[in-house]
Amino acid sequence: MNKEAPSPIELREPIHRLFYRVIYGDTDTGGVVYYGNYLRIFEMGRTEFLRSMLKISYRDLERKGLILPVSEAYCRYKAPAYYDDLLEISTSLENFSKFSIRFHYLIHRLNDQRLLVKGCTVHAATDRSGSLTRLPEDFHTALAGICDS
Repeated sequence: MNKEAPSPIELREPIHRLFYRVIYGDTDTGGVVYYGNYLRIFEMGRTEFLRSMLKISYRDLERKGLILPVSEAYCRYKAPAYYDDLLEISTSLENFSKFSIRFHYLIHRLNDQRLLVKGCTVHAATDRSGSLTRLPEDFHTALAGICDS
């Protein structure tokens, strides 16, 4: 992970919000969410962002031969989440190119609205062999439509 975010972590419209209750398996023996699990929580937000905003799933993208591995990740931990906390995962599309996509995330605890984590991920567009490829034209157009809304 990078020591510093490449740019400020801010959300831009449209923003997808997902609610998630922390399960015991997310936590360490002290009942605190293990830091690495926030990347999995980011993935949940990103997956549902695509499903909700574009009406497309990762499975649909894989059927087109597109894989979107994480090429960069950043997390800034502000406060801990605990077992049974209800979290709000806010996700937005920051930018994209012909070869990559960048998402931003904010995670708040719902009962007190405290910001717990902010971060971003960058995803390279690859084919099944792992070679860099262009985003499919229809997917690229759909992403552009989100940015214009």
